[in-house]
Amino acid sequence: MAPLGTTRPEENADPNRSVAGSSSYDVVTRRSLRAAAAKPTKPAKAIKQPSKTRAVAVNAAPASTAVEKAGAKKASRKSTKRSIINMAVMTLAAGLVATMAIPAYAFNPKATAAAQFGTSAIDGMRKAQPQTVAVSQTVAEAAVSRDAVTATSVAELARQKAAAQLVSYAKAYKGPSAAQLVKAPVYAAAPVGNQAAIFAAAQKYIGTPYVFGGATPAGFDCSGYIMFVYAQFGISLPHSVSGEAARGTRVSLANAVPGDVVIMSGHDGFYAGNGNIMDAPAAGRSVSIRPIWTTSYYIVRIG
Repeated sequence: MAPLGTTRPEENADPNRSVAGSSSYDVVTRRSLRAAAAKPTKPAKAIKQPSKTRAVAVNAAPASTAVEKAGAKKASRKSTKRSIINMAVMTLAAGLVATMAIPAYAFNPKATAAAQFGTSAIDGMRKAQPQTVAVSQTVAEAAVSRDAVTATSVAELARQKAAAQLVSYAKAYKGPSAAQLVKAPVYAAAPVGNQAAIFAAAQKYIGTPYVFGGATPAGFDCSGYIMFVYAQFGISLPHSVSGEAARGTRVSLANAVPGDVVIMSGHDGFYAGNGNIMDAPAAGRSVSIRPIWTTSYYIVRIG
């Protein structure tokens, strides 16, 4: 073994030999270390990779990032939904608990006796001391009377109206009555069969208003019209349909002439020829010529 600080012959022979190439028994000196540090080292060659590999490596990072973001978003939604469900369940549970708790808080057993649905003093007295009411047999009943109701019938109204018309009618006409005309005829007595003169006299009163009970030119009813016309020829007739019918002689329709009298139930008038009648028809109307409206009639001749 060489003493410390001495060199071996190989070191003197080749002072530039690399430390790396020395054997295990070589002594490392300062000179060898400085030489090794000053020696330049070649950089490692970069290994080329295919372009596809680089593209995959570049794109792999964003794809993994997008997946991570989507997973995080989905997890966030699930967390939010879970929170809402938990809040709804807690609210419902609180409501149920409060609903069940209210009757317990409202009911107070100590106040039951004073509650409004408890037995009142009046009820207790009614049960303990039942009472009866006696009604005397001599109780006076209230007098009950029925009010009398009166109404004017249609017939009475018609009569009152007719009476009013007669009043105005009597004031309007100042000439002779039928009875006076019989005694002082206007026309010579018409012989039987000369009905034309009677019909001509009757035509003068076309337009005269109908008045119930009327027998003058101020107003006629049906039989009053016949009576007044015949009175001017000195022929006296009753003021009724049936009385005038009884005073005449029946003739067939084929032999009837104007001036004969048409008789029907409750009504009469002068025959006007061709199935027509000249009469005082009804209230609100006047003397006129119109067709005979029924087959229930017959004809009489007066004179």
